[in-house]
Amino acid sequence: MRSIGIWELVIILAVAVLLFGGKKIPEVAKGIGEGIRNFKTALKGDQQKTEEKKQA
Repeated sequence: MRSIGIWELVIILAVAVLLFGGKKIPEVAKGIGEGIRNFKTALKGDQQKTEEKKQA
């Protein structure tokens, strides 16, 4: 599988700017970051619960 090159990134960014506009992109990125963070904490919470059950 090949990696994404410079021109592919430029095209992806241009399409994102056209779709969302320049002012919306930081808000969208912030929302994605918060979603990823919530997902990771939820996974860690589930792992902690299973570890507590094993110890009991």
